Amino acid sequence: MQRFLRTPRILSAAAAFASTALLLAGAPAAAANLQISPVSIAFQPAQAASGINLQNYGDTPLYGQVRVYAWDQKDGVDVLTPTTDLVASPPVIEVAAQSAQTIRLVRRAGAPAAVERTYRILIDEIPRGDAAAGVAIRLQYSVPVFVAGASAAAAPAVTWTLVRKDGETVLRAANGGTLHAQLGATRVRTEAGQDVEISKGLLGYALAGRSRDWKLAQDKAAGLQGKLTVITTVNTREEQFPVAPGGN
Repeated sequence: MQRFLRTPRILSAAAAFASTALLLAGAPAAAANLQISPVSIAFQPAQAASGINLQNYGDTPLYGQVRVYAWDQKDGVDVLTPTTDLVASPPVIEVAAQSAQTIRLVRRAGAPAAVERTYRILIDEIPRGDAAAGVAIRLQYSVPVFVAGASAAAAPAVTWTLVRKDGETVLRAANGGTLHAQLGATRVRTEAGQDVEISKGLLGYALAGRSRDWKLAQDKAAGLQGKLTVITTVNTREEQFPVAPGGN
């Protein structure tokens, strides 16, 4: 494997996560013959290293590349920026048939941050025959990495609003806390007691000190009138939140 896809300086959520396999969290990750574990990594403040295990259950070798990004949220969307704060080794992988390999993640030295830091590890599986052309990705895996802040009492603090953005109805989760909020199955309950399903499974993340937007289909948005309540799981615990009306 000699050449790889060029990496843009900053990736939007659409570019970063437009892949056949997107691993967020919650279950063992398997696609084709490659299994990755864990599907989410949490560093303690003083922890220097961790790892991702790759298991090839197939009869042919698997080839790929590993890239590390700082993960932020701006204007309600995920943004990934290349970083050297976290180093992945090896950056190029070859997992033999019926074999395993570990990607080692090493943090650069530095004082613990007040707020949790977040990263994404993108693992691109590239067919060997296409690697020389530098144009093909078979599968892409995205593994979230969380580095705990200095406070042992870190917690999310999520509030919800319904706003109009670019002519569309948007459900916004703002996290004023110091820990990410992993948002699972989510529904909005109307004043009449009817539930409008937003997501059957993982909705996404609202990072610490950030907000995340989800555009709603017209048929769902039309039913959201009057007093509304969001019912969702936050870091595996089901909670209910009032929905505040928002502006444009």
